[in-house]
Amino acid sequence: GTAATHFQSFIISSTTPYQTLTMNENKRDRICVIGACNVDLITYVDRFPKPGETIRGKSMKTGFGGKGANQAVQAAKLGSKVSMIGKLGKDSYGVDTIKNFEKYGVDTKHVFTVEDPEISSGLAPITVDTSSGQNSIVIIGGANERLSQEEIESCRSTIASSSWLVAQLELPQKSSLQAMRIAKEEKTKVILNPTPAVSDLPQEFMELSDILVLNETELEMMTGKTVENPKQAEEAAVLLLSKGVQTLIVTLGAEGALCISKEEKFSVAGVKVDKVVDTTGAGDSFIGSLVFHLSNGKSLKESIEFGNRIAAMSVQKEGTQSSYPDSSQI
Repeated sequence: GTAATHFQSFIISSTTPYQTLTMNENKRDRICVIGACNVDLITYVDRFPKPGETIRGKSMKTGFGGKGANQAVQAAKLGSKVSMIGKLGKDSYGVDTIKNFEKYGVDTKHVFTVEDPEISSGLAPITVDTSSGQNSIVIIGGANERLSQEEIESCRSTIASSSWLVAQLELPQKSSLQAMRIAKEEKTKVILNPTPAVSDLPQEFMELSDILVLNETELEMMTGKTVENPKQAEEAAVLLLSKGVQTLIVTLGAEGALCISKEEKFSVAGVKVDKVVDTTGAGDSFIGSLVFHLSNGKSLKESIEFGNRIAAMSVQKEGTQSSYPDSSQI
């Protein structure tokens, strides 16, 4: 039989619909992303080695990742003017990451480099057991953890000239919060993707976010509630609305995904996929596509439908950024 995956989004929002917000024309289609830039070092094996054991691997490949970098690349591939805020090591991984951004048209003037040669770029050595599909991942934050307050402040004019700032929780919280505060001061709207999820996220993150995009696991982690169906997702999401979140988009895997607010709730139909090849980075594809559409003045509902469609296309090809559709494919 065929594997069927649904990408669907249910939104929980307590603000004016986005199509009624007047957008500064100068900001339109400009997006700023602050987040991690990682290089994935992927080794394929028949089985995991035991402690102390050396085994032969089948193959190895390098890929570019980091949720922030992925989201920036997807928006840029669709045609947005994207500026990335991040930090790299003084190493070949850093050089290659800049080249990769430039290939996709991402502006790298705010991708800084650490002075200390001992600090590497962000790395993710990944071992994949090809017999089971299981993987084990080690994430080395490296230079991602070294963005300074002065560096983030120097990005103020870029954040101010963007319609949206996109942030996640892969960087130290203080870095993301500082950028989000600048966005609020400069009247730039904020999308927060609270992953890796934490149970004690400071309330200021909620108050500074215009849209929170998260999945069931992240919603469970942030609220302490069980989320196994749309009804439970709605109950948990209402908790986050009470903490100052304006809008929630909750992705629910095969169950689809949801939208709720104090005034309204609506769901957006999922997209069926006959064969899922590789789901890596699909959530980042969704966010990059969502913000691309929003920054072009589309409504929230249209933007989610578009994000679902693009993310569904991305899972039908191997790889992460390389699997993301561009404007010629839609």
